[in-house]
Amino acid sequence: MNYLTLENVSKSYGDKVLFNKINLQISKGQKIALVAKNGSGKSTLLRVIGGQEAPEGETAKILVRKDIKIGFLDQEPDFFDEHTVFEAVFDSENAEIQAIKAYEEALRKNDNDALQLALDQMDKLKAWDIEAKVKELLTRFNIGDFEKKVKQLSGGQKKRLALVKLVIEAPEFIIMDEPTNHLDIDMIEWLEEYLQRANLTLLMVTHDRYFLERVCDVIIELDHGEIFKYNGNYSDFLTKKAIRHETESAEMEKTKKLFKRELDWVRRSPQARSTKAKARVDAFYDIKDKVSQKRDNTEMQIDIKGQRLGKKIVEMHNVYKSFGDLKLIKGFDYKFRKKERVGIVGPNGVGKSTFLQVMTGQLRPDGGKVVVGGNTVFGYYTQSGIQLRDDKRVIDVVQDIAEYIPLDKGQKLTAPQLLERFLFSRKQQQVYVSQLSGGERRRLYLLTVLMENPNFLILDEPTNDLDILTLNVLEDFLLEFPGCVIIVTHDRYFMDKLVDHLFVFKGDGIIKDFNGDYTDYREMIKVEEREQRKLEREEQLKQKAKEKAAEAKQPGLSQEEKKELKRLEKQIAKLEEKKEELSERFNSTDISPEQIEEWSKELSAVTEELEEKEMRWMELADMA
Repeated sequence: MNYLTLENVSKSYGDKVLFNKINLQISKGQKIALVAKNGSGKSTLLRVIGGQEAPEGETAKILVRKDIKIGFLDQEPDFFDEHTVFEAVFDSENAEIQAIKAYEEALRKNDNDALQLALDQMDKLKAWDIEAKVKELLTRFNIGDFEKKVKQLSGGQKKRLALVKLVIEAPEFIIMDEPTNHLDIDMIEWLEEYLQRANLTLLMVTHDRYFLERVCDVIIELDHGEIFKYNGNYSDFLTKKAIRHETESAEMEKTKKLFKRELDWVRRSPQARSTKAKARVDAFYDIKDKVSQKRDNTEMQIDIKGQRLGKKIVEMHNVYKSFGDLKLIKGFDYKFRKKERVGIVGPNGVGKSTFLQVMTGQLRPDGGKVVVGGNTVFGYYTQSGIQLRDDKRVIDVVQDIAEYIPLDKGQKLTAPQLLERFLFSRKQQQVYVSQLSGGERRRLYLLTVLMENPNFLILDEPTNDLDILTLNVLEDFLLEFPGCVIIVTHDRYFMDKLVDHLFVFKGDGIIKDFNGDYTDYREMIKVEEREQRKLEREEQLKQKAKEKAAEAKQPGLSQEEKKELKRLEKQIAKLEEKKEELSERFNSTDISPEQIEEWSKELSAVTEELEEKEMRWMELADMA
């Protein structure tokens, strides 16, 4: 079943053509990711598809199936500022949500008649579960105050609120622009599982490569105004894109040779002597246009090496830091070594940013001391970035820092040359900051940090709004960077590729050093959680058995019941193993929608059988 069709859709801004007469079809159940360089028009294409911007071209068509519900998650969601969090979620045409809205309103007004009507409607629509789900999701996405005004929320909170609203409305077709920005890793993993559902159709822009690998079955690339489609996940995309570039290079060489032969013929022959000759002349001009097209396949180049580190880099001795009763760092000791790659993980509010500010001298510790080596130069890339003035040109931003940038062996680059290496052409260097895309602003900010020639880089959410090509180059640079690197990021792929070990913020000021990457850490956490759940379940069963045994008046078990009890214990153990095995299958990177549906049914059946066996075991245990 076809959900969306684009035909001959174009869009330009001034002289810049973002896409030209592109065609695209999306069918039910497909999970499609759109990738491209920053500034290529990804977000614009999503807005055109979502109806927020009009396409260009007389023959342009956007056909959307009428009988489906579409959900759109924008990078910067738009809410009514005076709404509370709850009101913003319930601002929907969904019948169940309208019923909950009427119920909440009747409660606030203490209107018994309206309350009875709302209760009847909620019973009729079975909407009680939705209200509970709204509260659960808001809490999961760290929005605890339901009566808070939207205008008081941060940009990240608004993005999370929009995501909750989208999930509650349960659309069949979801369009998302950078859904993982402003989410912590637990939220990202929850969203990943949600989007893997077989009944969802998805089109999204994301730089999260684990999303591309695990969720998507089609990747489309917007490249020089054209759409290229690759069936498969991120790994398939990388392979097929490399093959396409090789093929294009070979085809271009053939076209150039043909162009040379045709050029010789055109110069020797009178034009339009015959119909056949005229056709050949027309073909020549077609070939000429093809050869004249310049493919800009340049990548960002980072060759700023950083100053040499001294013997002493950064040492933290028994460091403490609190704000009131909130303990953020408690007795932390560490000495950094050359070429260390450290990741920082932990929920929001446990002190990650405070830790970095104490380490770099922006905050004084309450106890202990931080010793920074004489040769250590920090480069601190923060989430908020620098405040770039919209009325400044790109070249002015860089030249305000330095006219020349020193390189190895006495070489140096001018500011325009450095900007070119960061994919800002001479023409784009004259553009005002207000005209840059979000990714282009982040790339410019990264450049300003590296211009200080640091040897200790601190990168706080460096991947937000950067395209995949830029991320690959940044990763290669960091792998070869001779200094130290600390990374705070929710990009699991980026973390896994770069870090050697983690500082894990547990809360209450406790920071543990974990030897391994992020995936290693999550696997450890999952094992611990499974063991904890198992222990809790066993304890609950034992406690209930004891309570019922104390009340029971009937005699002990018969011989047959004792045998049944032993059988049940073995069956329960096997069912638990089966349930765990089925749950693990969903972590596979090459899972199909059909397999998801099949395994989900099997898991549901196993869970139901396990619950029945446990109930019978409890009955027999009570009797015993």
